[in-house]
Amino acid sequence: MTATVRAPAPTAGVWTVSDSRTQVAFAVRNLGRPVHGSVTCRWGELETDGTGAPVRVVGELDLGTVDTGIAKRDADLRKPWLLDIERHPTMTWGADRFTRHDDGRWTAEGVLHVRGTSAPLAVTGVAEVLPDGWVRVRATAALDRRSVGIRAPRFLIGSTVEIDVDAWLSCPCPG
Repeated sequence: MTATVRAPAPTAGVWTVSDSRTQVAFAVRNLGRPVHGSVTCRWGELETDGTGAPVRVVGELDLGTVDTGIAKRDADLRKPWLLDIERHPTMTWGADRFTRHDDGRWTAEGVLHVRGTSAPLAVTGVAEVLPDGWVRVRATAALDRRSVGIRAPRFLIGSTVEIDVDAWLSCPCPG
C-alpha cells in the first residue's frame, strides 16, 4: 500500500475510519468490459507517531455489501468459487511497514486476508489534513485475484482488481 502525507501531518494518535464517509471502490474486467463496484468499510484505524508518520494501519471490509449494480453478478460474487462470502464475510488488510516517497506519498506494504487466504498487498496513497480536523486518505492498490485463490478464466474475469479507497479518519487526539 502506498500512502501520501502532505503537510501538515496528522497529529500523533490512533485515527478511526468513518464508516459512513469512507468509500471503497473496485474495478475488474468481465468478459472484456470494465465492471465497477463498491464495498463498505466496516472499520479501520491508522496509528501515527509524533511526526505524523504512519506506524500501523488496519481495515475491515464487509463483503456482504458488495455492489456492482447488477444483482445477478453480485450473487455470483458471493459464491464459493469467487468470494465465498457465506463462509468468509469480511476482508481485512493491515500494514506496519511504510516507505515515504519524495513527492510526499507513502507506500504501505501489507497483507490482505480474504477467503481464508492471505496475500501481500501494497497500497499507495496520500493523506490530507482538513481544516475541520478530519484526515482524508486517498489510496490505490492492484490485486491479482489469483493470489487469494480466486480462479476463473481470464477472458471471463480479468486477473487484476483495481482498488480505490477514499477514507475519512477522525482522532480523539489531544489538541
